[in-house]
Amino acid sequence: MAKGKINVAVENIFPLIKKFLYSDHEIFLRELISNATDATLKLKHLSNIGELKDDYGNPIIEVKIDKKNKSLHIIDQGIGMTGDEIKKYINEVAFSGAEEFLEKYKDSAKDSGIIGHFGLGFYSAFMVSDSVEIISKSHKKESAVHWKCDGSPEYSLTKSNKTDRGTEIILNISKDSKSFLEENTIRNLLKKYNRFMPIPIKFGQKEITKKVGKGKNEKEIKEKVDDIINITEPAWTKKPKDLVDEDYNKFYKDLYPMNFEDPLFNIHLNVDYPFTLTGILYFPRIKNDINIQKDKIQLFQNQVFVTDNVEGIVPEFLTLLRGVIDSPDIPLNVSRSYLQVDSAVKKISNYITRKVGDKLNSLIKKDRKKYEEKWNDIKIIIEYGMLSEDKFFEKSDSFSLYPDTNNNFFTYDELINDIKKTQTNKEGKTIILYASNADEQDSYIKAAENKGYKVLLLDSPIVSHLIQKLESKKENISFSRVDSDSIDNLIKKDDNTISKLDDKEKEKLKAYLEDVISKEKYTIQIEALDSKELPFIITQPEFMRRMKDMQQSGGNNMFGSMPEIHNVIVNVNNDLVNTIFKAKSKTKRDKLINQSLDLARLSQNLLKGEELTSFIKRSFDIIK
Repeated sequence: MAKGKINVAVENIFPLIKKFLYSDHEIFLRELISNATDATLKLKHLSNIGELKDDYGNPIIEVKIDKKNKSLHIIDQGIGMTGDEIKKYINEVAFSGAEEFLEKYKDSAKDSGIIGHFGLGFYSAFMVSDSVEIISKSHKKESAVHWKCDGSPEYSLTKSNKTDRGTEIILNISKDSKSFLEENTIRNLLKKYNRFMPIPIKFGQKEITKKVGKGKNEKEIKEKVDDIINITEPAWTKKPKDLVDEDYNKFYKDLYPMNFEDPLFNIHLNVDYPFTLTGILYFPRIKNDINIQKDKIQLFQNQVFVTDNVEGIVPEFLTLLRGVIDSPDIPLNVSRSYLQVDSAVKKISNYITRKVGDKLNSLIKKDRKKYEEKWNDIKIIIEYGMLSEDKFFEKSDSFSLYPDTNNNFFTYDELINDIKKTQTNKEGKTIILYASNADEQDSYIKAAENKGYKVLLLDSPIVSHLIQKLESKKENISFSRVDSDSIDNLIKKDDNTISKLDDKEKEKLKAYLEDVISKEKYTIQIEALDSKELPFIITQPEFMRRMKDMQQSGGNNMFGSMPEIHNVIVNVNNDLVNTIFKAKSKTKRDKLINQSLDLARLSQNLLKGEELTSFIKRSFDIIK
């Protein structure tokens, strides 16, 4: 048996760090700006506690492109580094100066906003550079230094004539990364990763127009000013009491400049125990669209953009929201590129879910009418949450609404209390009638309303899944779409309607009907309904139609391809059916059956193509 030590040296690991630490090479700019931000925030902290001998001033971070020398410069006015500090923080791979600083000033610096954790970000510069230089002068009274490295473990460290405090990083861009010398590329990267960072970031200059003079002497002049590309105090870093609706809407436009609609409302997140988290979530107008949104929730860590893939930290149903979440406690991988899911993430997810529920509850209590007006715009999110999160479902009774076809809105308890007396069947089960399309199902809705029943309008694409869950969680209720059967069959009462035809006559009538109506497409049901009910009613069984709807909206395919099965309910107590039964000729009888069936099919949007054309021609012939 052999024993020894694994040889892990800089020579071994440095090439891997340079090329493979970050999957996306553009990340280098985010990391270097973050380092510059940390350097400035450290200086600010020293100033606040009285350890800075110089004036803090108004430091900025500047990004410059030098096309002539094919270099990119990141310049800060922060704490700076001595030669010894460069040796310690730069030459010792993965030694984080931020972590050491936070440890040294752990009592006073915990809220300083310092970003760095791993000490690897600097090396991302080598992914796009032939060589990297550091020119730095510490806030301490020591000489400035100039460090240079060509990507090998070899480096040089010499004195510099730099006189002002801070650090300049110079990236000598490699030939295969020349796109990072283009102004648009750098500007887009700064906007993507750094537009909400706490220290002003200058990228060139811009021209503005300003008015000078007064009265007749007033004139406009053009002036060049520094182009500061970031908002240093975004809305989520402020307290809710310091913001009004206009502030929230403006920030929404800052986040999503291509979205021209105002959000419906927002939820301001702010917690400091057992984890630290801030942010703002917005409810957008999404109607019945559950497709993936192009505008997503953005995850930040200390105002540094990390990702817009917040799977895990935000429950799936809330990914339909928009906004920002910022937390230093979110566990990231070593390259700060994506989440590492752990128990802390689950706690954060539960907190966000609870806050959304609390907000919805407060909104409906504060202004019920206004909430009802917004219901169609937010219902998808709420219904999705009721389906996917049991805790959210348990709370939803107070803020989930059920509108009827007359635009009245009910909470679940209000609905049951309203319909229980009239819509409870002979078995003691309360039947909740609903329509998915008020126009297409109008005749069925009216038939129900004529009985004194209430019909809900449930038209979201996931409603079949939702009612399935409601039936499993709520006691003694059942949902039935209003066109799934005759109204008398949907809510069976003790009283039975007397039939105008006896059993033998019913069998004879059924034979007449089966001679004309396709058995492959339709199942014929002879029913004794109220004489005022329609003669022919086409329905689709609730179970079959619901399973089909669930498949179409993303449900599983365990039932395979669902067949189109429809019932033709023939009301023997209707005068027209009596006329069909007593018709003296087969020709007349068949004609009446065909016309009645097509009228029923038309009411369910089942008459199309040649069959529709034939029906129209036949109808014109009848009225000649």
